Amino acid sequence: MISCSNHLSREIGSPIPESIAIIMDGNGRWATERGRDRSYGHQAGVETVRRITSECVRLGVKYLTLYTFSTENWSRPQAEIHALMGLVLTSLEDEIFMKNNVRFRVIGDVARLPKDVQDKLHATEEHTRDNSAMTMVVALSYSSRWEITKAVREIAEEWKASGKPETEITEETVSEHLETAFMPDPDLLIRTGGEYRISNYLLWQIAYTELYFTPVYWPDFSEDDLHAAIESYQKRQRRFGKTERQVEHSAKEERERAKE
Repeated sequence: MISCSNHLSREIGSPIPESIAIIMDGNGRWATERGRDRSYGHQAGVETVRRITSECVRLGVKYLTLYTFSTENWSRPQAEIHALMGLVLTSLEDEIFMKNNVRFRVIGDVARLPKDVQDKLHATEEHTRDNSAMTMVVALSYSSRWEITKAVREIAEEWKASGKPETEITEETVSEHLETAFMPDPDLLIRTGGEYRISNYLLWQIAYTELYFTPVYWPDFSEDDLHAAIESYQKRQRRFGKTERQVEHSAKEERERAKE
């Protein structure tokens, strides 16, 4: 568990979540409360991404998925959308990925994005493809209902073409057709900004994910706040439908096997 007040020297015991998803909420409100334009909050949020990415790598997290821009966000004022797209271009710098040995992936309806943004996203994916410390997944022009609808259409077309019976469609079939097929489901979902909702984010994937909500706005979200979320996760028992006694028995058997 966390044992020191200085995040630079803090060490966290196990288990460290293999996969963390974050809803980065509160950028606009953070800026408004300071009398600044909402885009100022998004710029500050990029700095938080850099810090949290580096800390996740240090802790041993393998997948960090960030909800950056939803399909619903296309209804925002055009000036804010334009500023966000520009911020995507300027924030995809080599330093954050190459310095931390981080692979970059993007999920979402990328075809809706401006061409220069699409090109930058694909170039960053290609340039970082061999990095292995952690994979940062950016959900951009993404919504879970869009993703699941797309998967259903793909499965329907595949099954129609192959003539396979519908009874062969399994949960694994659906998962394999989702944007996140290349990664495990999140162990921990963090939402900043004080809201208590999922906002159409990874609905299929978070069926058994541990949820953590904090009132801290994303620009103020620190390494200490990340540690607090992981510490909360460590105190929970993940049962996946089993009883507490079954989980404890399985854990005991694993410890005994580890001693052999």
